[in-house]
Amino acid sequence: MTDLTEGTAMGTTGMGAGGHDTEGTTVTATGATARGAAAAGPRIVIVGAGGWVFPVELSRDILSFPALSGCTLVLYDIDVDAAAKTAKAAEQLIEIGGLAARVEIPADLPAALRGADFVLTVFQVGGVRAYAHDLLIPREYGIDQIVGDTLGPGGVFRGLRTIEALRVVAQTMLAECPGALLLNYTNPMSANIWATDLLGVNVIGLCHSVQNTAELLARELGVPLDEVTFDSAGVNHTAWFTTYRRGEQDLIPRIRSVMRARYLDETEPLLPRSDDPYESIERVRAELMELTGFFHTESSHHASEYWAWFRKTPELTSHYLDRHWDNLEISAAVDKEQTDQAIVDEARRDGILHGGEFAAPIMDSVVTGTPRIVYVNVRNDHLITNLAPDACVEVACVADRGGVRPIRYGALPPACAALNEVQIAVQRLTVRAAMTGSRELVRAAVALDPLTSAMSTLPKIAEMTDKMLAAEAEWLPQFGPSAQRYTGDGYLAGTRR
Repeated sequence: MTDLTEGTAMGTTGMGAGGHDTEGTTVTATGATARGAAAAGPRIVIVGAGGWVFPVELSRDILSFPALSGCTLVLYDIDVDAAAKTAKAAEQLIEIGGLAARVEIPADLPAALRGADFVLTVFQVGGVRAYAHDLLIPREYGIDQIVGDTLGPGGVFRGLRTIEALRVVAQTMLAECPGALLLNYTNPMSANIWATDLLGVNVIGLCHSVQNTAELLARELGVPLDEVTFDSAGVNHTAWFTTYRRGEQDLIPRIRSVMRARYLDETEPLLPRSDDPYESIERVRAELMELTGFFHTESSHHASEYWAWFRKTPELTSHYLDRHWDNLEISAAVDKEQTDQAIVDEARRDGILHGGEFAAPIMDSVVTGTPRIVYVNVRNDHLITNLAPDACVEVACVADRGGVRPIRYGALPPACAALNEVQIAVQRLTVRAAMTGSRELVRAAVALDPLTSAMSTLPKIAEMTDKMLAAEAEWLPQFGPSAQRYTGDGYLAGTRR
């Protein structure tokens, strides 16, 4: 049984999750264990450090842990000016805390990664300009995505762009810091980790959907989160809470009754909400709970675009989501300097506090040996016995000085596994397409997406896919006429670390 969701140090509850065994490939960080205790602290590299919000949030989280607060924080981005803005915020945080950390802005990726202990990837290849193609071209064909970072045409194409960039990062790591641990936050998480793991680096994928949903369920049930334990497993953005307990009390029946009454039958009032349009009703997840028996880990906004049932018409979408929220609109309007400064101002007011992401606690566990339970995306290797062994899954792991060790989950409930396997089929084709430069596999991956197949025909899907390939060609070098080709199935099934 997993104890809480914040990556907190483990006490007498033990290191297992729901009585399952700890097994699978240990993801190590030999550079950190060898050098992390040195006075200078670990070398932590953020790749994509010029982005908005997240690089500064992660910098703050890192600086909140004493064992990491003397680190060398390396901020790399192809946009050096944007990285410099993040550096300015990070240096203010260091000053606020009176810390010994220092900041570097390297000129190139090899210089950034040389001697690294930990590498965090947080980039979006092509930025808003590429992202607009992911969403706007499919909308011309009646396929309405509001995030487009996991499945669907948007998720597939973000994967094609990102896997190629992660290949460059992984190959540079193998040359400059082969023992480092890569902590990836970039979506689509499952396809990215699947592909990067095959390249031979030590990699895990991190997301906040498990801890956010654990908090949401505690709030919906009116129970203190710190008294809750749970098990969650599946694929990223669709992992399932198959146990949820308060002491000896099984809360799964209450989750079913409360969420059904509040969001489907409308016999209970909604809880108070802020004005944030992201806080829509949870009718999508409640419907999926009715189908499978269990609540899953991503918001109804996200989940509405993963399946054929929720976005066929504007009226149907409004039935399931009572607030308009569009991630492209938000991304296009963001002011990096303003959002970075808000994080600094908060730290000046309240101190440098950990915001809840798993990256910093994991790095602290590797450096100090403090054991923690965290939820991480890794290669399955039979951790979930009724999902494909080569897929990427999200499961509980133990983090300590030895690295990150997945905990064997066992079998998911049948309907949960069936929905995950639909997603895995799209992810597998996305990985193969990205690594082989096969346009045919891109078309197949997009066509197998549930929402796309519900809204279009195969000829129209092929036309849309080709239009997206043309629009995004500058970020997809592996599909060019002179591109380097991987060795197909032989590469994909090749030797792993």
